[in-house]
Amino acid sequence: MTNMNRAGIFLAAMTLGAGLGPAPAHAETTVVVGYQQIVGPFIAAIADGRLDAAAKEAGYKIDWRQFSSGGDISTALASGNVPVGVIGSTGIAAAATRGVEFELFWILDNIGKSEALVARNGSGIEAPGDLTGKKVAVPFVSTAHFHLLVGMDQVWKIDPRGVNILNMKPPQILAAWQRGDIDAAYVWPPVLTELMKEGTVIADSEQIGAASVPTFDGLVADKKFAAENPEFMVAFTRALAGAYADYNADKAAWTEDSPQVAGIVKTIGGDAAGTIEALNMLSFPDAAEQASETWLTGGAVRALGESARFLVEQKQIDAALEDYAPFVNPSFAQAAAQ
Repeated sequence: MTNMNRAGIFLAAMTLGAGLGPAPAHAETTVVVGYQQIVGPFIAAIADGRLDAAAKEAGYKIDWRQFSSGGDISTALASGNVPVGVIGSTGIAAAATRGVEFELFWILDNIGKSEALVARNGSGIEAPGDLTGKKVAVPFVSTAHFHLLVGMDQVWKIDPRGVNILNMKPPQILAAWQRGDIDAAYVWPPVLTELMKEGTVIADSEQIGAASVPTFDGLVADKKFAAENPEFMVAFTRALAGAYADYNADKAAWTEDSPQVAGIVKTIGGDAAGTIEALNMLSFPDAAEQASETWLTGGAVRALGESARFLVEQKQIDAALEDYAPFVNPSFAQAAAQ
């Protein structure tokens, strides 16, 4: 969802025993991992404990921290409080450009229809051209914010200055929607699912991405942490790859009464029906696809570059970097794919 996310934008807060080397058998190194309310096999793997088990076997303990936006995680990363976490593609581009030293190592999802612009029924918004003069909420520095601006600038040809764009986190969006304070919102599940019950989808990130650049959610790790803790990174990524392989091998098993869906709902909220709907809006590349030119060895780098250049146009960052390859590390996905 990426946050210029999810959308849309994680350094070591570790409990260290004796230095940064591998933990002795009698001690565990605690690693804080930041996540968001993003539906998918990653959250299911948090719920079923497989990521914790893999980390424990490697000598680590995970301290899971839920954040309401990628912007908050990006801030935690930059301030040295979280070494691993979830940010959307535009948030990754923005943070990398500003000098945050991390690396993208896993694509959580191709966002597609799971981020959408929803108008309240009775708001007078029936098409993108009706947004002028309306109150539209979106989490700033998120993939949703990015595609809202891209849609206005490149697709719908609307002047954003004529739209009252409000910076709200997903829970705030839901509360504002319920109070009737906003006319529309660009957001992701589970809040998107709730808005769709009393609103109409005007556009989504699959449509806007096809006309510009796609967006995705990713896991990033602080570069120093990843280099000094390869045991954790390899074990964590392999367990994650297993969760993605299980989902892609038998999506039909993820029903409303399945333990996987129940685990997602327990971890991030929402309901079973909405979770299934959200899963169907996303695609989840397996380890081999992650390590391919489509993503971590090519496509992700290009997407970050395009996102950064647009952020420059929108005056969100001063200048784009020439190359975003140093912020993408395919090695852990490649190891998991073997």
